[in-house]
Amino acid sequence: MNRTDRLLAIVLELQGKGRQRAEDLAATFETSKRTIYRDMLALGEAGVPIVSVPGQGYSLMQGYFLPPLSFTTDEATMLLLGSDLMAQNFDAQYRAAAQSASRKIAGVLPGTLRDEVQYLQNSIIFVAGTPGTPESERRVTLLQQLRRAIIQRSTVRFCYHARHAREGQGEQTTREADPYGLIHFPSGWHMVAHCHLRQDIRNFRLDRIDMLEVLPRTFQRPADFVMRQDPERERVARSILVRVLFDAGIARWVQEARSYYITREEETPEGLLVTLQVRQESEIIHWLLSWGQHVRIVEPESLRLRLVEETEGMLRNYGGLSTPREC
Repeated sequence: MNRTDRLLAIVLELQGKGRQRAEDLAATFETSKRTIYRDMLALGEAGVPIVSVPGQGYSLMQGYFLPPLSFTTDEATMLLLGSDLMAQNFDAQYRAAAQSASRKIAGVLPGTLRDEVQYLQNSIIFVAGTPGTPESERRVTLLQQLRRAIIQRSTVRFCYHARHAREGQGEQTTREADPYGLIHFPSGWHMVAHCHLRQDIRNFRLDRIDMLEVLPRTFQRPADFVMRQDPERERVARSILVRVLFDAGIARWVQEARSYYITREEETPEGLLVTLQVRQESEIIHWLLSWGQHVRIVEPESLRLRLVEETEGMLRNYGGLSTPREC
């Protein structure tokens, strides 16, 4: 990053985050504190109202803002595509806000750039749920309630349907949780919350939540909580190691429909050897069963026995049918 870009970036950093110490800015821009001191002096000489408080850091004088920024084609495209995606996946209030923001961004672009961005915008599509279906309306209601609970720091109560019960029939429990945030995966929305039942942070799929109620009781989110996955925590939680062998003929399709729990894939003379790490074996049973006779469990033995039980149960559902023998 050259000095001119860094000076602009420093102003944006102060405008966005407020007071910053010289060592914080040095770490952000990967330079020395001495360089930051020189940069602050240069900004002051250029007329940027920098406020310096010894021991506390630098900030911008209250009320100072940069003039409207210019966007490159890529930057404008990403902002407009992002507003399109948000308009599809949020409720009417945020949909209107996203559409309004999109119009404002497009309105300040030069004509040539606007045409190019619009062309790219019309060439990239995010496929979301069909608007107006009961499922999407239900999801919108949940998002509205949870957004309010997150802002107000209110505890919620709901009925949760866990899929991976030991008997394979699912489990329904009433939970109370402190909602910390929302995450959107390709499979749908998840709520990150401190579960009172488990006394730990859990992810809850919104499509498995029923009868959500925002309680009058409030909570305080831990100051050190961040909405980022902790790889070490995830590794410890997924303590069961599973190794399965797929026939070579379906290796391509396994890789195309790979499980979230896969940690390693290895081509062998016998087929595709896949390693997974799970919290409980039931998390991958349905995925493994979907490959029929083309998959073999290498380890653990307990999972192999569970698949045998599942297949025997399937046979019983069809009246104990067996392969006809030749006379």
